[in-house]
Amino acid sequence: MYQQITYEVDGPSAVITLNRPEALNALTNNMMEELKHALGAAEKDPSVVGIVLTGAGRGFCSGMDMNALDSQASGGDLNDGVELRKLDADPGNKAMGSDFEMAFTYILSIRKPIIAAVNGAAAGLGMSISLLCDLRFAAEKAKFVTAFSHRGLVAEHGQSWILPRLIGPSKALDLFWSSRKVEAEEALALGLVNRVFPGDELIQQAKAYIQNLSDHSAPSSMMVMKQQVYRHLNMSLGASMRETTTLMDASLEHEDFNEGVKSYLEKRPPNFSKIEC
Repeated sequence: MYQQITYEVDGPSAVITLNRPEALNALTNNMMEELKHALGAAEKDPSVVGIVLTGAGRGFCSGMDMNALDSQASGGDLNDGVELRKLDADPGNKAMGSDFEMAFTYILSIRKPIIAAVNGAAAGLGMSISLLCDLRFAAEKAKFVTAFSHRGLVAEHGQSWILPRLIGPSKALDLFWSSRKVEAEEALALGLVNRVFPGDELIQQAKAYIQNLSDHSAPSSMMVMKQQVYRHLNMSLGASMRETTTLMDASLEHEDFNEGVKSYLEKRPPNFSKIEC
C-alpha cells in the first residue's frame, strides 16, 4: 500500500519506518501523506497500544528533500515533480483544539503513545518530527541537528515551541543558533532523549517499553494523560486543575478503575479495555 514508508503491527506495537534510506529518509510530500495515514491506521487499530517511528538504513530523517527545497527557493511549487497521493487520513483527537491541527502538531493529538526510535541523523524537519513524538529512544550513533540557521531559515515546524519546553530556552537557542550536531549521549544529558541503546537493540527496546505499557497500564488513562500534558502546556494552573478535576471524576466512573482495583487486590495482571477510534 505504501511507497515510501513501511507499516507493521507486532503485538501491541505498530512500527512505522520512513523508507528512503538512499536519501537518509528525506521527506517528500508523498512520504508525509503516508506517515499521516499510517499514524491514523495505528490509532484506529484496537490491538495497537503504542507506536514506534523509525528510519530505514543509517538515518532517521534528514529533513525535507533538498530537491523540493531547491524548487521552492527558485520560485517553484513545493509539489514540483512529486506525484502527490492524497490519502484518506485524519488522525488525532479534534477535541484537543486547533493548536493541534497545524502542520505536524497533529502528532501530539494522536491518542496513543508514540516513541521516536532515532536510529541515526535527525535533522531539520526530521528532528521536529522526533520532538513531537512523546518519547525519544536513540541509538548510540544517533545525531540531532536543527539545521535551520545554516539554511537561512528560522526555527520551524514547532521546534520553537517544543524544544525550549524539553531542554530550556538558553539550551534551545544554542542549538538553534549554532546548528551544531548533538550526539546521543549529550542529547540524553540535555533531556532531548529518554533512553540511549546500542543500535541493534533500539527497536526491540522500544517494543519492550510498549509491551510493558500493554501489560500494566490502562490505554484510556494513557490517552487522557497525554492530552492533559500537551493541553496544559497552554493553560494556566487554575484552568488545568479545573479540567483535571472533571477528568478525574470521569475516570472514577470508568470500568478501567474498577478493573485496576480488582486486579491489584486479586494480585493478577489487569485486563483493561482497548481504545477504538
